Amino acid sequence: MPKTVDVAVVGAGPCGLAAGIAAKRAGLHTVLFDRGCLVQTIMEYPTYLTFFSTPERLEIADIPFVISDAKPTRREALSYYRAVADRYELNIRQYEEVSHISRSKDHFQLSTRANTGEELETEANAIVLATGAMSEANKLDVPGGESEKVLHAFRESHPYYNQEVMVVGGGNSAVEAALALHRGGGRVTVVHFENEFDHGVKPWILPDILNRIEAGEIQACWGARVIEVFPDRVVLQSEGDGSTKILDNDWVLAMTGWRPDHTLLHGLGVRTDPSTGIPDHNPRTMATNVPGIFVAGVLTAGFNANKIFIENGRHHGELIAQALTPTS
Repeated sequence: MPKTVDVAVVGAGPCGLAAGIAAKRAGLHTVLFDRGCLVQTIMEYPTYLTFFSTPERLEIADIPFVISDAKPTRREALSYYRAVADRYELNIRQYEEVSHISRSKDHFQLSTRANTGEELETEANAIVLATGAMSEANKLDVPGGESEKVLHAFRESHPYYNQEVMVVGGGNSAVEAALALHRGGGRVTVVHFENEFDHGVKPWILPDILNRIEAGEIQACWGARVIEVFPDRVVLQSEGDGSTKILDNDWVLAMTGWRPDHTLLHGLGVRTDPSTGIPDHNPRTMATNVPGIFVAGVLTAGFNANKIFIENGRHHGELIAQALTPTS
C-alpha cells in the first residue's frame, strides 16, 4: 500500500462497498476498513431472514443480483456482496477498527487496531464514513436491563425452545422474532408501548402475527413498558393507568432499535443535529462541513434508520466520487 491513499472508507457494508467501488472506478486508490467482517450487519441478521426489498434494489456497482424467487434471503445477500467485492478486487481490511482519525497537514491520519491487537497507521486524502446505524442498541434503561438475559439481536429460535420469552417492540424485527420464536417452541409474549404494531410492519407478516395473538398462541401486552427485569420474571407497567403486573420470564429480546456511533464524526469536527442525529452534509455531494470528510449510507439518516436503506444509500458513493474527481 502506498504511504497515502486517495480515499479511506470506514465501514464495509453495502453502502460502504458501493462508495469504495465508485472511488476505485474513478481512478482513486481506495481502502476500506471494518471492525467486523464484510457486510457485518447483514451477517448478524436472523439466519432465515427474507429481505423486504427486491434484489434489483440491493444491487450495487452494476452487478446483477440474480435469484429464483421474488425476494432475496440473508444467505443470498451475503453471497452476492462477497461476489461484488471479489469482482472489483477491493482492498478491504476486515476486523480492523478505526479508533481515531486526525488531520495532518494536507491529509488525514487513521489509527486502526487489527483483531490481533496490532496498532496500524494509514494516511488518506479523503475519508468516507459509512458506519451505519447499528453501532449501539437502544437499551432498556430500567433496573436489570443490563442483565445477560436481555438481548438486543435475534438470530434463530432454537435456543429459546420451551422458554418464556418476552419480545419488546412493535416493528418488523419484533414481529419476525416473535413468529420465529413461537414456531421454534418458545412461549412468547410481545410487549409494546403502543396499542398496535408499527405501521411499517411488512404486510405479508402482519396478518400472521395478529392471527397468532387472536388464537392465544402468542400473548400481547399493549400499551405497556418494562420497568424492571429479574432473573425469573419481568415487571410491566401500563401506559394508561400506571398499574403493574409480573410475568414469568427466562429471556427478554429488546427489539428496540439501534443508534449510530458519532464518535469519529464529532472527533473530526463534523456537526450533527442534536435532535435528529443527522450529520451536517450536502446531499448533492455527501460532503460534510469538514473539507475532505464525506458520509454515506444509513449514517446520513441520523437516528431515523428507516429513512435510508441500501436501495437509496447505494448511490451516495457515486456522488462522492464525482465530488472528488470534478471534470474541467
